[in-house]
Amino acid sequence: MQRAFQGFMLALMVAASMGTAIARPVVPAEKRFWSYDGKIPACDNPDVLSRLSDRFHDSESEYWNSSLQIVSYDQVKVSALRPWGLDHIPRNFCEGRAILNDKTVHEVYFSVAEDLGLIGMDFGVEFCLTGLDREYAYAPNCKMERP
Repeated sequence: MQRAFQGFMLALMVAASMGTAIARPVVPAEKRFWSYDGKIPACDNPDVLSRLSDRFHDSESEYWNSSLQIVSYDQVKVSALRPWGLDHIPRNFCEGRAILNDKTVHEVYFSVAEDLGLIGMDFGVEFCLTGLDREYAYAPNCKMERP
């Protein structure tokens, strides 16, 4: 009994000495020394969808020796606007359906982020099509490309 009480008191003293964690202040990405402007193209912006289609075609033809291409999009919408907070790189998450040239329809999940394009000079697009994540980079079922 005495030992249990001593163990409890020791644990209580350790917890009390740790105090509360000090939270860091949230500084919006737009207010940093190397700032972002927070301007991200919309999910259904033709430039965003074109970049996604081009990257998908490049990946399919170069790595998978496939002739698959995205021919159109349907039901494109925003799923989350800057879900990780203001102090992270401005990024929006989107979803929709991609219609391929083989007449199949796949759910597409993608994110559009500021300054993550070619050498950090333009917006970047990361994407995943359900059923076509062959290297399981966003497994399971494109979950890792969602917020």
